[in-house]
Amino acid sequence: MRTTLDLPDTLISEAMEITNISTKKDVVMKALENLIRGEKIKGIKNYAGKIDLGIDLEKMRKR
Repeated sequence: MRTTLDLPDTLISEAMEITNISTKKDVVMKALENLIRGEKIKGIKNYAGKIDLGIDLEKMRKR
């Protein structure tokens, strides 16, 4: 999909420098991937301690 974005040059330049990514497109793609991954992780963290996996940790540790 083609999109036109008006992004600050300083922000793009800094992102390219610290990630060592050479194109603006790749920097934006990486940023979107990281945003999506982070949001998915937040959703998974909501389940912490709420799912019973039926695992006996003490039994597993004794192996």
